[in-house]
Amino acid sequence: MLKAKARCLCGAVNITANQINPKFTVCHCDDCRGWGGAPFFAVQCGTEVIIEGQDHIKHYDSSAWASRGFCSDCGTHLFYQLKETGAYNMPVGIFSDLNEIEMDMQYFSDQRPDYYCFSNQTKEMTRAEIMAYFASAVASTSDTMTDKES
Repeated sequence: MLKAKARCLCGAVNITANQINPKFTVCHCDDCRGWGGAPFFAVQCGTEVIIEGQDHIKHYDSSAWASRGFCSDCGTHLFYQLKETGAYNMPVGIFSDLNEIEMDMQYFSDQRPDYYCFSNQTKEMTRAEIMAYFASAVASTSDTMTDKES
């Protein structure tokens, strides 16, 4: 695991990620491409993340399983956070000192437009595979909550 620091463009938000997975992912879904104008190159940072400047972060509840965060002052995209675990996925580009990382997985590969492609050999998951994965994760969370309520 790697450790790195990041900040938004205006410096209002500073991030220290203590457990960055050196194998990053790329998401080609419509939401990620709409959010940033390109695929989302994300490093998995887990939950050991320290964020200074929380009052400058705007959260957007983007799906049943995740929210997105950005600086409310300069608009820098800061993270995609899973609701169930609290784990962060952060844009590779906000970490200026990340070295020795490699592209490992492409999500929503069937939604990748024809106007770009990567030469990297990676694993891939289609929209149907992603939806099935998160449907089971959300269902198991609901089942666990229902069991606790019983």
